[in-house]
Amino acid sequence: MGVVSEYGVHEAKTNLSKLLKRAAAGEDVVITRSGRAVARLVPVKNGSPRKLGIDRGVFSVPEDFDAPLPDEILDVFER
Repeated sequence: MGVVSEYGVHEAKTNLSKLLKRAAAGEDVVITRSGRAVARLVPVKNGSPRKLGIDRGVFSVPEDFDAPLPDEILDVFER
């Protein structure tokens, strides 16, 4: 994490363009409400575009993929 700056909601709304530029430059911008952090603007990491279909044939969806789960598994979720 790089430099971190905090701004209240009102100040963030008033200066959104400036804060977006700071985030794009690598700065973490924390937005606060009543002194408590509620959101963070961080730079987007632009990676290479995803290639579709690279895992074709590695996995196939079973015929019963949407069948009800067994009772012992459902019990774990319903605890």
